[in-house]
Amino acid sequence: MAAPQVHHLFHHSIADHCFTADRSGLAVARDNNVELYSINGSQFALQDELRGHDKLVTGVDIAPQSRKIVTCSQDRNAYVWEPTQDGTWKPTLVLLRINRAATCVRWSPSETKFAVGSGARIAAVCYFEEENDWWVSKHLKKPLRSTVTSLAWHPNSVLLGVGSTDGHARVLSGFIKGVDQRPESSVWGERLPFNTVCGEFLNMTAGWVKGIGFSPSGDAMAFVSMDSTITVAYPAGESQPPKAVISVSTQALPFADLIWISDSEIVCAGYDCAPLRFKGSESGWELAGSLDPSATSSSKFAGAQKEESALNMFRQMDLRGKTKDDTQLKTIHQNTINTIRAHSVSAESHVQAISTSGVDGRVVVWKV
Repeated sequence: MAAPQVHHLFHHSIADHCFTADRSGLAVARDNNVELYSINGSQFALQDELRGHDKLVTGVDIAPQSRKIVTCSQDRNAYVWEPTQDGTWKPTLVLLRINRAATCVRWSPSETKFAVGSGARIAAVCYFEEENDWWVSKHLKKPLRSTVTSLAWHPNSVLLGVGSTDGHARVLSGFIKGVDQRPESSVWGERLPFNTVCGEFLNMTAGWVKGIGFSPSGDAMAFVSMDSTITVAYPAGESQPPKAVISVSTQALPFADLIWISDSEIVCAGYDCAPLRFKGSESGWELAGSLDPSATSSSKFAGAQKEESALNMFRQMDLRGKTKDDTQLKTIHQNTINTIRAHSVSAESHVQAISTSGVDGRVVVWKV
């Protein structure tokens, strides 16, 4: 496997990041602004900066075809940034109508809509209203009971996966009349008016859901929680109990995000600072290893290794009076990984490379 490409942009936390479809540009959420980098080979050069938010930017996403950028922030606002002919970016304020911080944002595959999560127990589905020349929103409210922490669109651009701090991962309909065409029937249902609950899942401990995603086929959904578990759900059809809901407990630290590589493979990452690969199907899922060749904390023997490391530390303190140790982690990322994004995708919708960003200010590209 090719060595990961490591880009240390700055000594500051990255809340979110996204590459352009041709991988010639990168948007990074840093403090109240979004930094835009141009990429030439392995060199990243700061090209522009999107300024408009007055509080921490929590999410950024780039539409692959139109190259429009959407951002959201703790200031309760979202902007759509359109490229202009003179090389600048034109911002348009989105009417979110929320009274708490916006937490995450994602374009739909059709690029006609995007969704914004918030601390107001709302997921706002936003679309462009031609008559008034602005972006408006409709609210997904019920049955959300807590802060929305993660969002993921189904390949049909109608269904929306919503993860929240009430421990539930839900699949809701974001169908907008006049914008969406009626989707084909699927295992999630046939009739899908706005705010229809197509699925609701909870793992054993009801830990906060930190990341959510649909499989490339759209026939399964996975989510990761603060209890260090990954749960994969396989629906059976409308008004039917799911065919399988599989939870895999790990000895790793909690996960913060996930991405489907194929219908049988998922990569998760979070507070262990290294991406972990899971493989499986309806019959079961298991941890298959780490993408980070230098990581030891992510193996199947992570718990025993951490325990041995702690015992050795106290032994050294007792025998040699040693109280300090190397603060450099053995992983490529030196702090929590916040976000995993698809970097390159094959014609069959299989992810060939992913990118991760985190609290250490690094963006790393991994071949999978």
